[in-house]
Amino acid sequence: MTARLTRWGHSCVRIDEGDRHLVIDPGTLSDVESALDGAGAILVTHEHADHLAVERVAQVVAGGVPLWGPPAALALVRAAGAPESSLHAVAAGDHFHAAGFEVRALGEWHAIVHPDIPRIANVAYLVAGVLHPGDAHVQTSDEPDVLLLPVSGPWLLLSEAIDRARDVGARRIVPFHDGMLNENGLALVHGLVGRLVRGSELVVLAPGESIDLTYEEAS
Repeated sequence: MTARLTRWGHSCVRIDEGDRHLVIDPGTLSDVESALDGAGAILVTHEHADHLAVERVAQVVAGGVPLWGPPAALALVRAAGAPESSLHAVAAGDHFHAAGFEVRALGEWHAIVHPDIPRIANVAYLVAGVLHPGDAHVQTSDEPDVLLLPVSGPWLLLSEAIDRARDVGARRIVPFHDGMLNENGLALVHGLVGRLVRGSELVVLAPGESIDLTYEEAS
């Protein structure tokens, strides 16, 4: 099967195939309006604002677009006016369909920011051959075609990100979670990832840029 992956800034991506349109992590550092235009379903990895623009997402969900995510994220959207019937709680190990795409939920916890800050739930998603880890380093038994690799954040060491990318062994790596970096920081990070993660193709996508996907789904 074929689809198209588009980055919409920071942690937000959209997967499109025909009339199927799936959005993951439309947060406040992303182009939420472009990402959500015509969306058929939304996945959210966790409740942080850079992954979930609560008010706008609640409006879209109230308009009939279903949302999947951890219970704490759903609670925020519900409080902002989204109907309960369109909210679907997700935990590690779940397997479901959203906007017609087969989705597997992986992982369980947000990476540690600091020992004094309580950890929250973080669910990664594997869909159409794309692994979106949210704010965590996630390992999967399946080798994805595309790893969306977080490259900046208060919880992240780039050395750990590079090692996890090596472990995952995806055919292509798309750096993301980079909304706090300027052009100099982006150039440095992309250079290091491209040089140190051998065996994977580095694909840098600016907001609004896309790549094609080829994947298989269970019958």
